[in-house]
Amino acid sequence: MKMQKHLLIGLLILAVSSTSVMAVEGGNPRKGKYLFKKNCKTCHVEGAEGGNLTPLEKTMSQWERYFKKKKHNPDSWSELTEQELLDINQFLFDHAVDSDQPETCG
Repeated sequence: MKMQKHLLIGLLILAVSSTSVMAVEGGNPRKGKYLFKKNCKTCHVEGAEGGNLTPLEKTMSQWERYFKKKKHNPDSWSELTEQELLDINQFLFDHAVDSDQPETCG
């Protein structure tokens, strides 16, 4: 029983530390939400070219990889600064489907 308790505590510590390692740093999620609505929702709504897209469409790690690998069409992001992209990434990451505060962009 004691060994199971130690194992459980170890796994919890590992889970918490790995989540914080994946966290986006330096972005402002409030600005990111505003920027997402202003710049991204024109193409990412139901029936539009990019299809409906909200933070709930991906997990935190998927959002992080998406921005890290720059998978988005670069022309769409050409007028955004690196900080603005970081803010959008932070918003999407913080409200992803597996985050502690998932949300749409309503």
